[in-house]
Amino acid sequence: KKRSNSKKDVNQMMEKLNAAAGAKQSFVDDRYWKLERDKSSNGYAIIRFLDSPEKEDFPFVKIYTHGFKGKGGWYIENSLTTIGQQDPVSEANSELWNSGIDSNKQIARDRKRRLQYISNIYVVQDQAHPENEGKVFLFKYGKSIFDMIQAAGEPQFEDESPVNVFNLFNGANFKLKARKADGFVKYDKSSFEEPSQWLKTEEEMETLYNGFYSLEAEIAEDKFKSYEELKKKFARVIGASTDTSAFTAESVSAPTSTMTESEDLPFDGDPDPGSTDDTMSYFSKLAEA
Repeated sequence: KKRSNSKKDVNQMMEKLNAAAGAKQSFVDDRYWKLERDKSSNGYAIIRFLDSPEKEDFPFVKIYTHGFKGKGGWYIENSLTTIGQQDPVSEANSELWNSGIDSNKQIARDRKRRLQYISNIYVVQDQAHPENEGKVFLFKYGKSIFDMIQAAGEPQFEDESPVNVFNLFNGANFKLKARKADGFVKYDKSSFEEPSQWLKTEEEMETLYNGFYSLEAEIAEDKFKSYEELKKKFARVIGASTDTSAFTAESVSAPTSTMTESEDLPFDGDPDPGSTDDTMSYFSKLAEA
């Protein structure tokens, strides 16, 4: 049977090879929801941020990433600074920044950490993909949207009441609106509706709650490459020797491109090195209200 070399057998073998070659591996994580935009970069959906999963303290986690292109290709990786460890890109950026040279500082800015948040959400309305409605997803978003969440919890005027938009009982729908302005996709027209108790029974709430994804698992150590792996990739991308023990200002070239508009939500986090934020104070202030 193995000796057979008929035209039929050869054709069947070629069909199998072509099918295997055409089966592209998907790197899309179906647990994450993304807003689909049209050709004009406009997009609209209504979502609801959800409470913290069981045995987890917060309804969001923070993650830092780097996204830029150098001589050797793209560097798109989670930053080890997310989990309190040293990261080779942040170390190189610190050296560039501390050199006092303006051109070096600009390279550090272009390769800065990008701050994102991850939460569970419930999709209320998604006209582009109605099959997503009524389901729980993970959602990754930038600081600009988190600022809106904080503003809802810390209103500026006396006639406004603070709203914890993550609250499962009386949170608020979020109208997510994308538009293109000044060459960038912006979400500044997005807004929260009035607080509402949207689920009718505790049984509905329990069913929804049991479908939450772990947020802490999204920033567990296995989500990050090792320091040595990242250092080798960083060296390859910037065109330095892969056995470099440290990246000096002289060895680091400017990125040819950075991750901006191509992302689904804006990377608008703080620049390296060593900046901090007080986002966790949002909940302590709510508790005091």
